[in-house]
Amino acid sequence: MKAGILSHESAALTGWVQPVLGPADFDRLIDQAGNAQVVLIGEASHGTEDFYATRASLTRRLIEEKGFRVLALEADWPDMLRVHRYVTGRAAEPNAAAALGDFRRFPAWMWRNTVMVEFVEWLRGWNLQPGGTVRSAGIFGMDLYSLHASMASVLAYLDNVDPAAAGRARRRYACFEHFGQDPQVYGYATTLGRAESCESAVVDQLVELRRNYGELLGREGQLAEDEFFYAEQNARLVKNAENYYRSMFRGRDESWNLRDQHMAETLAALLGHFDGGQSKMVVWAHNSHLGDARATEMSRRGEWNLGQLVRERLGRRSFAIGFSTYSGTVTAARDWGAPAERRHVRPALEGSYEALFHASQTPQFWLDLRADNDATKVLRQPRLQRAIGVIYRPESERLSHYFEACLPDQFDALIHCDITHALEPLERSSEWDRAELPETYPEGF
Repeated sequence: MKAGILSHESAALTGWVQPVLGPADFDRLIDQAGNAQVVLIGEASHGTEDFYATRASLTRRLIEEKGFRVLALEADWPDMLRVHRYVTGRAAEPNAAAALGDFRRFPAWMWRNTVMVEFVEWLRGWNLQPGGTVRSAGIFGMDLYSLHASMASVLAYLDNVDPAAAGRARRRYACFEHFGQDPQVYGYATTLGRAESCESAVVDQLVELRRNYGELLGREGQLAEDEFFYAEQNARLVKNAENYYRSMFRGRDESWNLRDQHMAETLAALLGHFDGGQSKMVVWAHNSHLGDARATEMSRRGEWNLGQLVRERLGRRSFAIGFSTYSGTVTAARDWGAPAERRHVRPALEGSYEALFHASQTPQFWLDLRADNDATKVLRQPRLQRAIGVIYRPESERLSHYFEACLPDQFDALIHCDITHALEPLERSSEWDRAELPETYPEGF
């Protein structure tokens, strides 16, 4: 009976899925997304080459054909700022791999991988093409894990423009010195009441920086304006990260909401800084951050996400694209901080969107979820949806990697790659090269 239902439902997709055999098959998707101001492009895992490569290809076309000029990634602000300076010709890095050199913290493969190197080199070539008739496209991080790196960046900026202000900032940020380099130690100690929080210190530092905006700019024009903006975002990140690390021990929903709120604030700041709010932006992050949380079980837990916040602010001026896969391999760790491995992804669970798409027997396709047709009527029934982050635990597949969602309310379009391949890290470990043996080894069934 279940097989018959699945067959009937997969048949409803026929005629509405757009098979993807080459770049031209995305033409209509590019036209739809290109009308938006902010295009959110997700991923169903943090370690799948097919998602990264397709996302990079779509972004290149949005930049070339539709005038998008800002790219915001689920990455740390100071680490990606080094990449931004490289692609805009403001840093003397020898190549893209070197520009990505600050991404050393787990999970480094998210940004230090072969697809990113190729994309960063392309972006630099686009920005620095002869003639200089095209306005540069910038690339930035929007995450908040870089507490210590962002403090160091604020201090470096102030050392250069106002040494006295740098001294005051050092005294404020010295509040964190007793906790070492792991911000979670700070969060744990302050939550238990074993130490005073640094909240007032980081707020005071951001307020002072903003108050002295005019004095700090000097006479260097747009360059000085940009450098102040970068420093201000680092100071704001420190303030938000301090709150985030204290919230980690108060509940998952609170820390999740603070993180995605920070991402939304970063997008708003980027939009406001470039072209008076008229710039068009592409955002890269996991599906769980970019698909509207109101269409998932996240909402029932009291969680919101970046996709929801962007939709609430921009409405139809935003366009969200999700990804899915049925099986293949993925680069992921077994536990937080463990080595990256090339792991086999189990076939999707029965009753999931991924299993439904697999039954359509189309290796790669995209779906317009804004349309009113038989396909979206079938997809409107809530189903399981898979999400793999930087850790993959197939032994607890349902609990660890699935949640309930209503796909047409979550995204505006969906790209399905039935069998996907692991993202290749720049630093390939022996664990990654060895790969995980299939579950049927040695029988081979």
